[in-house]
Amino acid sequence: MPEHPRCGFIALVGAPNAGKSTLLNAMIGSKVSIVSPKVQTTRTRVLGITIQGDAQMIFVDTPGIFKPKRRLDRAMVAAAWQGAEDADVIGVLYDVSRRSIDEDTRSIVARLKEQGREAILILNKIDLVKRDVLLGIADAFRQEGIFSDIFMVSAFTEDGVADLKQFLADRLPEGPWHFPEDQISDMPMRLLAAEITREKLFLQLHQELPYSATVETEVWEEFEDGSVKISQVIFVQRESQKAIVLGKGGQRIKALGSAARSELTDMLERRVHLILFVKVREGWVDDPERYSAWGLDFGAS
Repeated sequence: MPEHPRCGFIALVGAPNAGKSTLLNAMIGSKVSIVSPKVQTTRTRVLGITIQGDAQMIFVDTPGIFKPKRRLDRAMVAAAWQGAEDADVIGVLYDVSRRSIDEDTRSIVARLKEQGREAILILNKIDLVKRDVLLGIADAFRQEGIFSDIFMVSAFTEDGVADLKQFLADRLPEGPWHFPEDQISDMPMRLLAAEITREKLFLQLHQELPYSATVETEVWEEFEDGSVKISQVIFVQRESQKAIVLGKGGQRIKALGSAARSELTDMLERRVHLILFVKVREGWVDDPERYSAWGLDFGAS
């Protein structure tokens, strides 16, 4: 630990698909949060941990904040606001390719105003818009009066990410580091492995499969040769969804398994035997045990 360490929590909040998980992974320099084109991919609070100079930066990647309609929505939004309330610094992410400020982002700004919280604004996906459009969006947010600083980045190309990271590190309070130097997340490997498979599921099937699918790691067995056997279950709500995941002659689930196995092998730096099953579990989105596993409040209002 350095002579004068700094440590603190930085919450990344924003509307669904603002790019929070992509930015988190860019900040950490490794994958700790899954990414897909499907909105509301992140379901729970994910901690990403990195070192910048004397500072240990603990990023909180939160579910997208939106107007909740279902129990799972309410639990996810509650988790996002909890992550923001506990943070030393709040970064509000906005996808500039949306051009005009959306209702979900306006609601986030309004709630931060109510709480008297100052935040920084992170305009993301700047590679997708022209400069005059970007400056107009920045000016509209500046008039809200809660943003101390505005950063313009592309989480995908990492343009501007290094400057943002240094700025955030300098803003953290003095204090001892909370985690070992080489730790990059607090997520258990069983859960992270399930999240990797869920990402592949959404990447390949986000047009066909409803949001209500989940993955659980049931077996994690390590062998003397260093390899690991991981058995996972993909839970869907209907038989028709099971057929979609399996694909004709089981081709779809084979492709899913191959993609997930490849990424897990790279991440774990060892051989991975991945076995996938698909099961129908009607009403899993109303099962309190699922919420407990994700660290969500089943009774969130």
